[in-house]
Amino acid sequence: MENFVVSARKYRPATFDTVVGQEHITTTLKNAIRTNHLASAFLFCGPRGVGKTTCARILAKTINCQNLTPEGEACDHCESCVSFNQNASFNIHELDAASNNSVEDIRNLIDQVRYPPQSGKYKIYIIDEVHMLSSAAFNAFLKTLEEPPSYAIFILATTEKHKILPTILSRCQIFDFNRIQPQHIADHLATIAGKEGITAESEALDLIAQKADGGLRDALSMFDLNVTFAADRVIRYKEVLDNLHILDYDYYFKLTDQLLAGNLAPSLMTLDEILRKGFDGHQFVVGLCRHFRDLLVCKDAATVQLLQVTENVRRQYLDQSTRAPMSFLLSALSLGGQCDMNYKQAKDQRLHTELWLMKLANLRNLLNWEALPELPPNGSHSLNGSGDFPEKKNGIPQLTPEPTHDSASSQALTESHPITSEPVNGYRPAVPANGVNGLSSTGNGQNSHAPKTNGAATAVTSKPQIAPPTRPASSRLRSTVSLTAGPVQATADEGDVVVAAPTRPDRPFIFEQLQAAWLAFAQLRRQQNDSATEQLVLNRELVLDGTTIHLTLDNTLQVGYLTELKPDLLGYLRDKLQNSQIQLEHKVVVQEVKKMIYSSLDKFNFMAEKNPTLHDLRKVLNLEVDY
Repeated sequence: MENFVVSARKYRPATFDTVVGQEHITTTLKNAIRTNHLASAFLFCGPRGVGKTTCARILAKTINCQNLTPEGEACDHCESCVSFNQNASFNIHELDAASNNSVEDIRNLIDQVRYPPQSGKYKIYIIDEVHMLSSAAFNAFLKTLEEPPSYAIFILATTEKHKILPTILSRCQIFDFNRIQPQHIADHLATIAGKEGITAESEALDLIAQKADGGLRDALSMFDLNVTFAADRVIRYKEVLDNLHILDYDYYFKLTDQLLAGNLAPSLMTLDEILRKGFDGHQFVVGLCRHFRDLLVCKDAATVQLLQVTENVRRQYLDQSTRAPMSFLLSALSLGGQCDMNYKQAKDQRLHTELWLMKLANLRNLLNWEALPELPPNGSHSLNGSGDFPEKKNGIPQLTPEPTHDSASSQALTESHPITSEPVNGYRPAVPANGVNGLSSTGNGQNSHAPKTNGAATAVTSKPQIAPPTRPASSRLRSTVSLTAGPVQATADEGDVVVAAPTRPDRPFIFEQLQAAWLAFAQLRRQQNDSATEQLVLNRELVLDGTTIHLTLDNTLQVGYLTELKPDLLGYLRDKLQNSQIQLEHKVVVQEVKKMIYSSLDKFNFMAEKNPTLHDLRKVLNLEVDY
């Protein structure tokens, strides 16, 4: 029986043109070979299964080829190429650094580098998983890597570039391999399926390509698995879902529709069905978040290209994205991120996931997106309060109605929202309904500033003036409370009471009253927080200058404590002393600390300060102070 060879080895690229998805690297290498601009050391880095070792072998084979093609590819017929294909080349050496990572292994490699090739032009050394070398091995390799013989070329390959010493990186020409696009992987799998006589659904190959996450070797392994499962040599989408244990898109679409409708019970039943099929709850959370992300990118035509799915699934995403409000998707992603981060720490992980779905189902009530008016195609909003959009005059939308003299217009100007009591069009009319130019009226119903004729207010015949727009009040209370002092007033139209802000005159106080209030605050803080430094700050000597309290502190640490206390302290003092003008100022006076005498030199200097002749005596006798 013929031995089975996995597709990853059977269809391993043998030339640069057959490498999938790394055109930026293969083109550079072919040009370097064609122009003879070869570096002495190459470093190939990137994710697993993207062609690093394959490109290293193709490069080593092409460098020593005796009959290069005009495109810079190996001929596969010369002595060097034939020996390479038979794994019998003496000029190409491959070393696995994962199992040969000691200094002795590198020394043996350096000894081999000393001998020139017997046939051919170059000796190539391919070191795979080079990041596994020890620090001592790296250091032993530095000199040879920096100044190798003219016939030696080193090709290093690694998946973890950050683990390699910077001194090694600086001596190599670095090539970064990209993850292979799902479309390129699917096309390559379709080519292999055609060569093997296998029928494969395009959706199945796309699913394998997405599951591979940019690694062609992983995709070929999953392809072989599904070929083995398919007895009739037909790869079907449903069978790939079962074999690779992937949650179908239909679950995410169905669950999203249930959440958008606010149906909590069906959502929980769908989750239960998913968990009973053996899917991991954490993978479900990540997958649903990914689904919300894909719906979000479908909101804009410029970002639809970020959706890497089949055309049939793309149409489903576009359809559901039109029914999912942007506010729902953003809130769902935010809640999903929290669920993802806290999933591992949760004691009951299923309950943790169900709570997330409960929050998503309730977003419909919190956001209330059905109550929002539909926007016109150009994105403008209705401004006239009746649902109609403003008419345009000379190409400019009219935000305010044309002023008229009839009472209907005045009534429209003063129409207010039932909750915020603001005008529905966002503008506050400056003219009351009675036509009098004024904002407040006196107790007898007449305006205090209006001209009078025989005790009656004259009617204003000029056009009513529209005040500039003001920010809408967030509550009924804010729209009815005046911030200026004055008597309680009532408007003639609506009957709303304008409440005046309470005011209180500042009372004078003496130092003894301040000191008593200060001590009371210190006692209160001692009961709440027994901090020695805080009490030290509150027990300082006070100096009163008018309504300003001056405080002297010793260091910046006390300043920090005072800064934290200051808002509560001033509020307490102003309330107790009934004076809003009280201020608190401080200054820092660093106290001099007397130096202690410890050493013999300190003792000598202390005595010399009292008797300076000791310095002269020390100089005459040439004495030194004993330390």
